[in-house]
Amino acid sequence: MFDSSRRSLVLVKQFRPAVYAREMERRFPGCLAAAGEGGPQELQPALPGSAGVTFELCAGLIDQPGLSLEEVACKEAWEECGYRLVPSDLRHVSTYRSGVGLTGSMQTMFYAEVTDAQRSGPGGGLAEEGELIEVVHLPLGAAQAFADNPDVPKTLGVIFGISWFLNQVAPGLGLVSPRPTLQTQ
Repeated sequence: MFDSSRRSLVLVKQFRPAVYAREMERRFPGCLAAAGEGGPQELQPALPGSAGVTFELCAGLIDQPGLSLEEVACKEAWEECGYRLVPSDLRHVSTYRSGVGLTGSMQTMFYAEVTDAQRSGPGGGLAEEGELIEVVHLPLGAAQAFADNPDVPKTLGVIFGISWFLNQVAPGLGLVSPRPTLQTQ
């Protein structure tokens, strides 16, 4: 989502247990195996919860029969980010495979331009589903550096989404100048 009122891309930030566990194992090799051995537990090293936080695109599972992909995307935009959308607000970006080594799932990405007037809720996800989501407005001028920064924990979807937006949408909105082209003589 691009919030034209704020000239920012809308992302979400949330804790992911698998990311936290991977970071624990990276920093303290063998700690997860030791914790799972049973018996008296020794005090294990710990990291702050921020070690498991990632920046992501607003997204959701297709878990309600009868809803179209577009309807699910609109529902997630409301629950996670507080923006009221209807399917006609969405532009299909791409459908692709993700998690090919484990789940082989299909993902469909949509784009929507939103305004602050469409934000009538706090977002944050559904507490009853264990979601604790922070809405993040990434200023457009910082988007490419954000995508390129290997120290910022983010999904490949975020990198792809930013790249797609900067190449396909931003030039048409007059938000960024087109990339220079190679000229030969």
